[in-house]
Amino acid sequence: MTPLNRRDLGLLVLRTGTGAVLMAHGTQKLFGWFGGGGLEGTAKGMESMGFHPPKESALAAGLAETGGGLLLALGLATPAAGAAVTGNMAGAVSVHAPAGFFVQSGGFEYPAFLGFTAAAIGVMGPGRYSLDHVTRHRFDGPWILAAAFTASALAAAAVVGKRAKGQIGADVDDSARNQGADTLED
Repeated sequence: MTPLNRRDLGLLVLRTGTGAVLMAHGTQKLFGWFGGGGLEGTAKGMESMGFHPPKESALAAGLAETGGGLLLALGLATPAAGAAVTGNMAGAVSVHAPAGFFVQSGGFEYPAFLGFTAAAIGVMGPGRYSLDHVTRHRFDGPWILAAAFTASALAAAAVVGKRAKGQIGADVDDSARNQGADTLED
């Protein structure tokens, strides 16, 4: 029997705590638990934030948080779980960035913290007290780490870019509509 390892125990605490927070947020989005809006309410929110298609965006965010959180808590497929959460939080950061850093003013502090924490766990690995350890790291190899974070970064860049492009287009359309309306009234 091996002695209790403080590093592995610390990773277990960090993984389960972070995973539980993410699962709670994800189930709000998917099922309306804990006062959440469920898939329909989240889809309406996603649409108002500029994510299209809204229902698919809501489903993806809910699954990334619920599934990624569960996998982080279990320490299973840890790089993929960390990457999924990190990519999802990049989208949340893009929404909150205009309000600045601190959460008190609606800023991106909280989603950034969750994203960095999930990324660190995904890169560092789950530790001995995990299902990845039990499965002899079958779902935790270096190639999975590289592939998962590459795919997550590309997907997050595409989603955030599409959202930004849509918002810029909406701003231009609103501006043009307002100018046209002013011209017609004159």
